[in-house]
Amino acid sequence: MSAARTVVYGIPNCDTVKKARTWLDENGVAFEFHDFKKAGLTAGLVDAWLADVPLDILLNRRGTTWRALSDEAKAAADTRQGAIALMVEKPSIVKRPVVVVDGRVKSVGFSAEEYAALFA
Repeated sequence: MSAARTVVYGIPNCDTVKKARTWLDENGVAFEFHDFKKAGLTAGLVDAWLADVPLDILLNRRGTTWRALSDEAKAAADTRQGAIALMVEKPSIVKRPVVVVDGRVKSVGFSAEEYAALFA
């Protein structure tokens, strides 16, 4: 059986992403890093993630990017399609990191305990 393909989606200078990448490196978990500020996100990818995690978990409504949005943009995020469009346009509004193993979202954000269980 081949090893699972793990992709970490995030932004390199995000503290939470740094913690997650450090934990994965220190625990010998092979992963690819997808910088979604540079490489972007697609509506199809975000839509697929929403099959695995609720919108309220994926969409970071507490960050500075969210607070800087207009009321109209925030209201558009109330629908699934509006939220997807917003995340594609402004990837930094996605809670990160998003950890995808073999095409399925396994974790959003970082918790050492959660990672230890996931990659045991």
